[in-house]
Order: sequence, then C-alpha cells, then structure tokens
Amino acid sequence: MKDRIAIIDGIRTPIAKAGGKLKGVQAETLGSHVVRELLQRNVLDKSDINELIVGNVSQPGHAANIARVIALKAGLGEDMIAYTVHRNCASGMEAITSASDKIYSNNGGIYVCAGVESMSNIPLLYSHKMTSLFESLFKARSVGAKLQTLTKFRPSFLKPIVGLMQGLTDPLSGLMMGSTAEVLAQDFGISRDTQDEYALSSHKKAAKAQSDGIFAQEIAPIIYNKSKIMLDDDGIRAEQTMQALGKLKPFFDRKNGTVTAGNSSQVSDAGAAVIIMKESQAKEMGLEPLGYLSSYTYAALDPMRMGLGPLYSTSKLFDQEKLSLKDIDLIELNEAFAVQVLANIKAFESDSYAKAHLGRSKALGSIDENILNVNGGGVALGHPVGMTGVRLVIHTLKELRRRGKNRGLATLCIGGGQGASLVLEVE
Repeated sequence: MKDRIAIIDGIRTPIAKAGGKLKGVQAETLGSHVVRELLQRNVLDKSDINELIVGNVSQPGHAANIARVIALKAGLGEDMIAYTVHRNCASGMEAITSASDKIYSNNGGIYVCAGVESMSNIPLLYSHKMTSLFESLFKARSVGAKLQTLTKFRPSFLKPIVGLMQGLTDPLSGLMMGSTAEVLAQDFGISRDTQDEYALSSHKKAAKAQSDGIFAQEIAPIIYNKSKIMLDDDGIRAEQTMQALGKLKPFFDRKNGTVTAGNSSQVSDAGAAVIIMKESQAKEMGLEPLGYLSSYTYAALDPMRMGLGPLYSTSKLFDQEKLSLKDIDLIELNEAFAVQVLANIKAFESDSYAKAHLGRSKALGSIDENILNVNGGGVALGHPVGMTGVRLVIHTLKELRRRGKNRGLATLCIGGGQGASLVLEVE
C-alpha cells in the first residue's frame, strides 16, 4: 500500500472578524500560539521536528520569513529551520504539500505545517506620488532645496493605497476577487436570491455546529487585549435572515451586481497548524493519527474565473488517482463567495463545460449537497487567506471521524486563477 502522509493532530485559533477581537494580535503571534499549543498536546520532542513550514499571504514587513519568527516565538529553538510559502488562498495547503514532498524525498521525517493570516494588519500604503516626494526630500541637501520640493506636495498625494484591496486584485485582469465572482454569476446565471439563500444556509449550519461544540474540538482559545480570552469564531450570525441579506447593496458592481458583503467570505484573522509524518513512521512511534493525506494536486485556469479552481484541480486529481465523486464521503469546498460554490456545483455536473474546458468526455458528476460544507464555511466563518487551507484539512478529518466515514475532498479556489484539491482519509 502507498505510504500516506499521516496528519497526527491539528488545531486552530478561533476565527475573528478583521478589525475585531484579534486586531491587536500580529500574524506571528497567531502562528506561534497554535504551534506551541499543538506541541504541548502531543508527545513529540522538539528535537524530533525537522522543519516548520508556514503559509502566509500578506507577509508582514516587520516579520520577514514569518515561519522563522514563529518557530522562535513558539520556543522551537534557535536550531529550528523554517520557511514561508505563498500560494494565495492555498498557502496553508501549500505548507502541508511542500512538507509532504520533502518527506517523500527523504528530506526529513516530521514537519509542523501552519497557515496564518492577520488581515486586520494588512497595511495602508503611500501612493507613488507621495513616495516619490519623500525620495526627493531625502535627496535634497539644503533647506532651500527641501522647501522647493515641499511646494510640489498636493493633498491628493495622501490618498492611501489599501493593501487589502490591492492584494485581492488580480494584476493581469485588473479584477478584484469579488468581480471574478460576478463573472461566474453571469456565466452560470446565478441570481442574487440564490446566492443569499446559500449564504443563509452557511450561517445556519455554522451556528448549529458551534452550538453543538463541533468547532470547539479544533479550537485553541487565545488571549487578546492582554486578559480577555477568545473561545469561539465570531463571524457566525445565528440570527441571519434573507431580509437582512437582501438589504445589502452589491459591493463590486454597484449597478448590476449580485455579490454583496453578505454572500461573500468574511475578512478575518486566524492561525492553524498540523503535525505530519509518513504513515509508517507514525505506526513505528505508536501514534494514532487524526487522518491521512492520500493525494493532492494543483491546477490553473483563467484568472477571471478563478473561482472554478476546485473543478479544475479535482478533475486533474480524479484522473490521477482513478477516483470519482462516488468515492468521496465528504466535501469541504471553501466558500470564497456563495456564487463561487454554486458555480462549481453547476460546472461539476455540466457535460458541455467538461468537454469545452477540461478535455473530458463527460462531467465529473453531481455534487451531493448533503455532504458539502456540512458545518458551513467561509461565508459564515471567515476566510483568513493564509490559514484557510490548514483549517479545511483539520475540519475535514475531524468531520469524517464524527460521521464514521473514510474519504474526504478538501478543495479551494486560488486568487490569480488556480485550484487545489486534497484527498484525505481516516482509518
């Protein structure tokens, strides 16, 4: 049998709305918290760990190579090597799959993989005109020259570039991620009401899961504001209604749009981490893994339709592993936007789309919505971009165990036009 990658254990912080409870907690602190907690819960000596790999998108300037900063803050020691990976929304998954590749190439046996994002702390940037003015001031040698330079200043120079918005905009198509969602709404004829209904369902499922203590099983509480403790995700709206969702205006296309803040994933802060090694090594050490990574793949597509990434990567993965939807017991498809999930559902079952875009003779098949995002997703919980991939892996495995099922698919779309799909299994 194939020696799978054993995921020994995994935890995450609560997911906080950006600008909220965790706004004062920097990304490296979120990461060091989950790494430290994870190792405290498992009987592994720090010296057994070969490397720490961390997925992160916003790359804070004060913590270059944030993985190394996290390693030191988590107490892994000065000899712990660490590096950071960035694949936009799949950065957390990239941390896991990069470590898996290193394990399979016999470059180390035990890895800690994390994903972290503090979207609250993505900075505002000066405009090019303002930075050019600063540069001229630094070069000016005399007081007169500096004053002459200052006469060129205009108040408009102070208009900031919002780092978050810039990061969520595709540089080639010029579209924000929400605008690519509008493209899918038009391509597949998905109405505003249908999107809002999906968003409402996400909140209802997440609220029930939270009430039932399901998320608590994967959360490591975290301190904020020096003494307060955050225990639960705070983006879930248990009392959400279609009426409230209907009052929200389209955000990305003010005149004719359908995508709103209510049917999009929330901007959030959080961290997550897992310990991985070969299945055979886990057995030798007498460890009972949470589950296994059986296979994975990434795929690329039109950046304007990046939301269909799960379709492309899953098609590639199924061909690679000789699988079909009938072999999958649970699906976690990240909710970047409600319409993005709905578009994937339609595309998965479309023979014409499969023939035209996937090189397949027929569709992948119909997704059973009873096994799709069963506890809600990014619309309700939030989507801290660098962390989400790790959360999907942890949640998929824990939910498979709760249901007594064996195989799950964790998949997401990736800004810039890619998709990631992982097949996860439990004994």
